[in-house]
Amino acid sequence: MWTPDPEIIVTAAQKAAEAQAATVEVFRAAIQAHVDVTGKSHNYDGGNALASYVASTNSQWAAEAQAFVAWRDAVWLHAYAELDKVMAGEREQPSVEQLIGGLPKIQWKGI
Repeated sequence: MWTPDPEIIVTAAQKAAEAQAATVEVFRAAIQAHVDVTGKSHNYDGGNALASYVASTNSQWAAEAQAFVAWRDAVWLHAYAELDKVMAGEREQPSVEQLIGGLPKIQWKGI
């Protein structure tokens, strides 16, 4: 008689968890790309490059970095809050485009 090996059985819950993790990764990558494009819009190599100027001795670069870092924090806080709402069943899962469109807008105020 055949006995299934429990170590290779994939349950519905495991499949759902893997699908959810893949979906979260798609959203994470899209948000990070949006952050990097925003950094590039001010002629930096990306978000991390722009953020690295936060303590620059050049006041223009430091101001840009400070505005960017504050915005980047707001973006990720918003994204995680929306993820929590989806996970709690408080809202439907948005499309990537809807989520990106609903993210806070950067304010380069006087920069």
